[in-house]
Amino acid sequence: MQALFDAINAVCEKIQIISDLFWDFPTNFDWYANIPILGNFSLAIILLIGSGIYFSCRLGFIQVRQFKHGLNVLRKSKATAIGISPLAAFFLSTAMRVGPGNILGVTGAISVGGPGALFWMWVSAFFGMATAYTESTLSQIFKEKKDDEYIGGLSFYGKKLLKGSVAAGVVLSLMYIIYALLCFPAQGFNTVSSVGQIAEVLTGKTIDTNSALYWIAFVVLIVVVIAVTFGGIKKVTKVTDFLVPIMAVIYVATVLVLILVNFTRIPWFFYAVFTEAFKPEAVFGGAFGIALAQGVKRGLMSNEAGQGTITMPAAASDAEHPCDQGCVQAIGVFLDTMVICTLTGFVVVMGRVWQTDNSAAWFDMGKLPKYLASATELAPGTAFNTVVSLLISVCFGLFAFTCLLGFMSFAEICANRISQNKIFINVIRVLCLVVISFGVLTSIAGLDLGALWNLSDFANILIAYCNIPLLYIGFKYVKKATNHFEKKDGTPFTSEVIGIDVPLWDDKAKHKK
Repeated sequence: MQALFDAINAVCEKIQIISDLFWDFPTNFDWYANIPILGNFSLAIILLIGSGIYFSCRLGFIQVRQFKHGLNVLRKSKATAIGISPLAAFFLSTAMRVGPGNILGVTGAISVGGPGALFWMWVSAFFGMATAYTESTLSQIFKEKKDDEYIGGLSFYGKKLLKGSVAAGVVLSLMYIIYALLCFPAQGFNTVSSVGQIAEVLTGKTIDTNSALYWIAFVVLIVVVIAVTFGGIKKVTKVTDFLVPIMAVIYVATVLVLILVNFTRIPWFFYAVFTEAFKPEAVFGGAFGIALAQGVKRGLMSNEAGQGTITMPAAASDAEHPCDQGCVQAIGVFLDTMVICTLTGFVVVMGRVWQTDNSAAWFDMGKLPKYLASATELAPGTAFNTVVSLLISVCFGLFAFTCLLGFMSFAEICANRISQNKIFINVIRVLCLVVISFGVLTSIAGLDLGALWNLSDFANILIAYCNIPLLYIGFKYVKKATNHFEKKDGTPFTSEVIGIDVPLWDDKAKHKK
């Protein structure tokens, strides 16, 4: 068995080389790296931040102007007979955005790029809000109706924008399924591991990963995932509507308490972030380009703006206007990065564990232990340390579990895009469960498959390279939709407004008359 895991790790490490090539090109060539200023920016960073800047400027910084409108859409959201409400879609997308990456990704970014990486996460998120608005509006424009649900997203608008190419729809659907499969092992691993972590905190004892607790947690996880995800998108949203507010409130409240108890360190936090954004702390052995790359890379892994992976929950919403959900999804990026990731950054940077005499040992720790060590440093007293560790472990497990639900649901939607043959759909379902089980079994076996996390980097940038060109192709429709949305003249959104056939919206307009 060990030989199998060693082989998998070896393959993952080879894929990481390809991933780094995608992320770093062309900064890995001396002739480019030596160019002043520009040499710090890889093609991926130019594409991601550059697209966000472009969409922000062309849309008049709609992420700022319509932020309040997005909040109003959420506030006035109601249950619907067809599809799900904008609020339910927001919770579902948040369930996928706010994952373990909000802890592990931020901790990893600061580990490699220094506190300044957090500044670049803010920058990428601010402009990424416009990208999220663009892709979510596109997914609403070209969504379709299936029974009592709305379906859409990357593979749907990809097919439409590429002149109805069936091949494009199939390839993009396969891309998402592969993306989900690459992410499943780590999320399954994290979900069950968090159960063990919670038990250890409660009992004060180390629990063997091969114990009955882990096996029971494994079985319960698989049964729950099947029961929830095989019931359709509405059943999934019932769970995410309940869990997302709980995990967000617990995490935010826990970290806010840590920050308030250590309020004297807040000025130093901002000093470290802003000064090290351009000149990372020497302990990291980094440079401006590393802080920048880590901020953008981990920002993308966290808020997923530009990947197209959050477009399916956006399409599922029964929004009054396509742009309504675009505004809502932009708020999702804000919540994920500006709030959740920033709070994580507060803990890691203010904890100052990496500045202690034992900082070398900090680099040898895993990402979650690094975060917990930083949180413990900020917590006053042993009893409070226990409470903080427990709450963070609970949130970590919920982050991973809700991500699993989202990946499973939308992998099945993409499978339906390829073929509605029941045998094919069941094959995809079983494949997803097998991959999840593999991740959990590595936890039970006590083996380290940390290299699986590297696959997420590769999956993220690969699907982003597929999605962003489509956003440029479809931007003219987003611009027309935005112009109509901001006129607020009472006319319905139809094919005539957008300049392309959108039968679903035409049908909605007829029923309103």
